[in-house]
Amino acid sequence: MHDFYRVIGNPVGHSKSPAIHAAFARQLGIELEYATCLAPLDGFAGTVAALAAAGCKGANVTVPFKIAAFDLCTRLTARAQAAGAVNTLSFDGAAIAGDNTDGAGLVADIVGNAGVTIAGKRVLLVGAGGAARGAILPLLEQGPAALTLVNRTAASAHAVAAQFDFPIAVRQFEALDGPFDIVINATSASLTGALPPLPAAVFGAGTLALDMMYGAAPTPFMAFATGHGASARDGLGMLVEQAAEAFHVWRGVRPATAAVLAQLRAGA
Repeated sequence: MHDFYRVIGNPVGHSKSPAIHAAFARQLGIELEYATCLAPLDGFAGTVAALAAAGCKGANVTVPFKIAAFDLCTRLTARAQAAGAVNTLSFDGAAIAGDNTDGAGLVADIVGNAGVTIAGKRVLLVGAGGAARGAILPLLEQGPAALTLVNRTAASAHAVAAQFDFPIAVRQFEALDGPFDIVINATSASLTGALPPLPAAVFGAGTLALDMMYGAAPTPFMAFATGHGASARDGLGMLVEQAAEAFHVWRGVRPATAAVLAQLRAGA
């Protein structure tokens, strides 16, 4: 029987992860099985226990279970601890190791795919939820000149910023100046067609605007950014790169991502 892996969520049928990991496995000549796993909203822990008992080697975790996954782990990486959420589980007997590859995937997409360096740049991170928390440590490891956090609820942003040794600036939307070199939308606003209340001044001709969400059409954030001179990018590259990082966590080898990303974009 081949090693098997799952992505756990609710809903999860729309997930692109099985296609991505199948492509990685073919590329590297590794035989494995990766499929979706729908967990009841009140049954995540039981689902994980059943998978581990059946010999599952690891699982990705998507909404709404990333915090529940964090709470189940017996061991956490530094980036999972910083994020307060887990998207990659590894099973070894009774032990459950938790990691968070989202931020690493974001950085890999910006630096490797978009060709934009983060070192020495002014970075604006929009949002203070789990997606933003998962991004901060990997972004800081790149050595930005400054990292600014903005959120509708300032208290949440201050609480997140206080968890890191690096001096993260917290601003109100109306107090933002600019332009920034990189603007990252880590909110879920684009899922509902909404737009964070960003002033146009945060964007400029040299700005990379990245939305963690993705779809067949540009998100409202992307359209707003390009309308004010920025170049925009969706979250599909981040999805592929975080999957490659998870594959590396499980198998000790890192897949090449360019062809897989190109195939997904062609089919989007």
